[in-house]
Amino acid sequence: MNWQEVCDEPLLRDLPYKIELNEWGKIVMRPLTNLRGILMGKALAILGRDPQGGLSLPSSPIDTAKGVKVADVIWASREFLTMHAGEDVFSTAPELCLEIMSPPGCDGEWLEKRMLYLDRGALEVWLCDERGNITFYDRAGPMASSHLFPEINDIATDDLPTSKLIGRGALHDH
Repeated sequence: MNWQEVCDEPLLRDLPYKIELNEWGKIVMRPLTNLRGILMGKALAILGRDPQGGLSLPSSPIDTAKGVKVADVIWASREFLTMHAGEDVFSTAPELCLEIMSPPGCDGEWLEKRMLYLDRGALEVWLCDERGNITFYDRAGPMASSHLFPEINDIATDDLPTSKLIGRGALHDH
C-alpha cells in the first residue's frame, strides 16, 4: 500500500488513530489520546509564536527510508514550504520534527524515528514525554537545548489538568 491509497481509503478516514506506513507498505496505527492532543496543541502554540516566520503544523507525513512516518508536530521555514508546495507527503523532512513519546518505553521506535527524520534532512528532532519534557537532538546526538528555538525548554503543562490524565495512564496505548 502507498500513502495515496491510505489517504483515498474511506474506511481509514475517521479512525481515532495516528496512521503511518512501515517499510513494507503495511499500515501501522497508534491510538490517539487527549493528553497527546493537549501536548500537540501546546507545542503548536509555542512554535506558532515563531519570530522567524515559519509555520508549525500537526500530523505531517514525511517519506522516510522506512515508509511514511507522521511527525506529531513540525516546524518548517517559508523556504521549506515553498520548495515542497503541492506535496501530499513531504519528500524531505522539515527543519524540526517533534514526536510525543506514546507509549513510554518504546525507546527503539523513538530512536528509529529520530534517525529517519534526521536522515531525511531534519535539523532537529524533539522527543516530548507525557509530562512535556523535551529531549533535543541533531545529527550529532543529544543537545542541551534547541539551536532553532533556544528559548524553549519544555512544553509547560502546569496550567492544564494533565496530572489526572497521566495518573490514569491515559497516554499509554493499550
